[in-house]
Amino acid sequence: MEVMLTVDGLEKSFKDKQALKGISFEVRKGEIMAILGPNGAGKSTTIRNIMGIMYPDKGSITFHNHQGKEIPRHKIGYLPEERGLYKNVKVMDILLYLADLKDYPLDKAKERILTYLKKFDLEGKEKVSMDELSKGMGQKVQFIGSILHEPELLILDEPFSGLDPVSQELFKDEIRNLANNGTAILLSSHQMNLVEEMCDRLFMIQNGQKVIYGTLDEVKTKYANFKCTIRGKNNVRDLEKISHVQRVEVKEESAVLYLDQDVHPTNWLQNLPDYLNVSELKMNRISLHEIFIDIATNKNLIQEAGDINA
Repeated sequence: MEVMLTVDGLEKSFKDKQALKGISFEVRKGEIMAILGPNGAGKSTTIRNIMGIMYPDKGSITFHNHQGKEIPRHKIGYLPEERGLYKNVKVMDILLYLADLKDYPLDKAKERILTYLKKFDLEGKEKVSMDELSKGMGQKVQFIGSILHEPELLILDEPFSGLDPVSQELFKDEIRNLANNGTAILLSSHQMNLVEEMCDRLFMIQNGQKVIYGTLDEVKTKYANFKCTIRGKNNVRDLEKISHVQRVEVKEESAVLYLDQDVHPTNWLQNLPDYLNVSELKMNRISLHEIFIDIATNKNLIQEAGDINA
């Protein structure tokens, strides 16, 4: 798969604090790549370097064989986390202005704007001022502005912020459509369930350094052990004695048993002791949300299996 964006050995410091410590990753054509990390990890600094809002102290950013100030920004779409559209300007006017900044033909832009307004349930809003729109509607307009010029690389920073579930589905469908049509997408979000559902590969940063980089399957193989949730009154010590159980978390009449790596779930279930009180049982893998929390808080509760390199 063609590599659209390469970040290589990126370093950036602000006064006495080093925000980025030699991070490297790629974003490929037609894939959705997640960049994850807790607040202050270095995600926004990375994105701002890619966008040319600032430049790295060391390392390089390559897009279409161009680096630094030579990168063709008109081929990149960017949805920032913060709302950045003029409040007293009409929807159509602000979107045409954004298209013009990207040297996109205005006649074609107007047609695409009307199509997208209809798609995102904003039909008839083209003459409405931005300050008259709800937070969710404003997010839709800003999203349209980021994809209007048909970018080859799309950077989305918390794209689902302020959206209701129906609007989230609209965004997810459009992001998938863009990827299917060849757009390389770099997505930053704290909503791990959506990341897990949508993204092909993950890059997680902690304290300016890489901690995870690989496909979702690779991350699951390394971190996502099986867990078994048992509903019923049981003694914690009895649960802890069960083979291949790393630890047990109990909440009221429910217990979650976190299992060792390489446990075969069918065999493990067949060997559960007869004395257990089970009114309900569920077996699944640890979620990306749990992996994120474990790494971001340095709990080190999740057992790893080998290194991931992509």
